[in-house]
Amino acid sequence: MDVRSQIIGCGSYLPDRIVTNAELAEQLDTSDEWITSRSGIRQRHIAADGELTSDLAFRASERALADAGMAATDVDLIILGTTTPDNTFPATATKVQAMLGIGDAVAFDVQAVCTGFVYGLSVADNFIKARQAETALVIGAETFTRILDWEDRGTCVLFGDGAGAVVLRAGEADADGKAPGILSTRLHSDGRYNDVLYVDGGPSSTKTSGFVRMAGKEVFRHAVANMAAVVEEILGERGLTIDDIDWLIPHQANKRILDGTARKLNLPAERVVVTVEHHANTSAASIPLALDEAVRDGRIQSGQLVMLDGMGGGLTWGAGLVRW
Repeated sequence: MDVRSQIIGCGSYLPDRIVTNAELAEQLDTSDEWITSRSGIRQRHIAADGELTSDLAFRASERALADAGMAATDVDLIILGTTTPDNTFPATATKVQAMLGIGDAVAFDVQAVCTGFVYGLSVADNFIKARQAETALVIGAETFTRILDWEDRGTCVLFGDGAGAVVLRAGEADADGKAPGILSTRLHSDGRYNDVLYVDGGPSSTKTSGFVRMAGKEVFRHAVANMAAVVEEILGERGLTIDDIDWLIPHQANKRILDGTARKLNLPAERVVVTVEHHANTSAASIPLALDEAVRDGRIQSGQLVMLDGMGGGLTWGAGLVRW
């Protein structure tokens, strides 16, 4: 029997504290109009003091497992996409493992910045297809506001904190792709563009965590081109067109990038899931957060084709096609 990774549950978690653009404007040389017109963002969630990436990931994982009707002890693989781990080591995924009460399992972090969830999904899918795992928990979680320079209005207004998770389970594949599950994933990176989006610190270089630095125009150009290209790559591989896709769930970087990607793909805006207005850019958490919202509100229905699409620092980019 050929195996396909099926998404059998999803969940998300957002910190309680909401910070609006108006609140930021009291501290920065900015305004609600300036932020909204350039990014589409109106608010973001910020983790409380002492609330760690592992805490957010744990909450989202609990909800995903409940949605799947699975016990945590059924999980034999945990992959956490994050840029903001609790510690340099151990992997934050192992902390989530302990919090869930899971004993012997495989648990590790993936660092691909905003593409981290797609990278994690692809790795978990391959574990399952290789029959090295049966049930996987894939998480994107960030306390991204901890690495922001709050005096740099070009970056600090764009990001927020949050977590999303899915449960994957080995299921039976079919030849025509009508059975539910992950149909294709494709990953890319190009380290020649490290300097357009990066953090200016780290234990090997400065011994401090550093702050996010970004060349906004360059990021926009690469994001639209790469996110559209990897979607077209998967469509070509599967013999599909953009008209076959029911929903595009892109990384929620900003509204301009989402609109630009949709235009390049000739995809109507009403088939793009957009949550950036109330989540801001939550890096690796943004795609699973948006996915969970679209599942909860009924937009995503059984049998539909859903394309997950992201780009992040590295540069990294990738996409995954899922039959829901």
